[in-house]
Amino acid sequence: MMNRFFTLLLAASCLTAVAQSDCSNLHDSNSDGAVTISDLLDLLGLFGDVDADQDGIWDSVDECVDTGACNYAADPTEPCAYIDVLGDCGGGCEGDGDGDGICDDEDDCVGVLDECGVCNGPGPTEIVIEDITILYDSVYAEQIDQWFVFEVGADTTFSYTCAPFFGDCGDPVSYQGYDYATVLIGDQCWFAENLRSEHYESGDLIPSGLSDSEWSSTTTGATAIYGEGESFCQGGTECDPLITLELYGRLYNWYSVNDDRRLCPNNWHVPTEEDWITLELQIGMSPSETMELGFRGDKAPQLKSTSGWHEGGNGTNASGFIGLPGGARYGNGSFYVEGIAGRWWSSTPAPQEFFLSDEVAWIRSIHDNPDGIERYVDGFVRGRSVRCVRDAE
Repeated sequence: MMNRFFTLLLAASCLTAVAQSDCSNLHDSNSDGAVTISDLLDLLGLFGDVDADQDGIWDSVDECVDTGACNYAADPTEPCAYIDVLGDCGGGCEGDGDGDGICDDEDDCVGVLDECGVCNGPGPTEIVIEDITILYDSVYAEQIDQWFVFEVGADTTFSYTCAPFFGDCGDPVSYQGYDYATVLIGDQCWFAENLRSEHYESGDLIPSGLSDSEWSSTTTGATAIYGEGESFCQGGTECDPLITLELYGRLYNWYSVNDDRRLCPNNWHVPTEEDWITLELQIGMSPSETMELGFRGDKAPQLKSTSGWHEGGNGTNASGFIGLPGGARYGNGSFYVEGIAGRWWSSTPAPQEFFLSDEVAWIRSIHDNPDGIERYVDGFVRGRSVRCVRDAE
């Protein structure tokens, strides 16, 4: 009875096949000359199930029916997987840009490490001459009994050194839970916003929230937010510390700048006086101008942000420095000149014999009206903004 049932079904398959005009064997539905499992699957397909990928598994219970998948004929309980760029079935690697067999997501360098160990770097571009040997030859003139000595060349021994390379400058730098924007100015990589951390690089907390009297009397590192506490504050809503912290970061006295626990992240530092001069030369100041005191030149607009300055004193920010008028905290604890001036510490103390004090350090300041960049000194107890610049070596 069962054989008759399958015979009838196969006959029905033969009669209903659109492209089939002759059926020499009722059991050979695909006319390949053999009765195989494919014939049975074709027959059962008439009742609502198929095997599209011909792997012997009904599609209704097969998790992968795409013959383009690398595992279509494997475990039917696994979803389709595909060969990735590294040739692995189901590997998931989407790119290997340098063809080194390492997925770009895991590759420390998508490209080539130069001789200095820099990914896609310029290589050792600085040459150091170690030794020069002059080569001589001589010839004897017998007629006049004299030797003539002459130079025939030189043998130079040299080595290469690796110049600082900031190929990734412009990428954010994550430090103590905040991502700082960076900018390449000449050969220097700078933070493009003011420091706002509450801890030294060592992890130690920087004292904050000091009253006026505490601020004026401390001889150790301290930080403040413009307008906090009961201090006199020159400004309106900008004296709200929630606003000023977001806009300008924190203010630091110089004792914190000079602390061995460091303000800036590893491989970065508070700029020295020489770092500031290098920056000024890069934006177009003359060497003689950089040595003057007070407001010098007309390059301040290149450092100033394009908004936020008092009475239209905005700059062009051509350098990308984004200098903001973050104000200052004076030695008596009061807050002044927010919106009018931005002042930044250097890590270099000023010479005592010149300023008649051993408690001052060099600063840079830009204001709303003058176009010059001010070079002067401030007392250690005052609160100023801080930028970080990356170490050259």
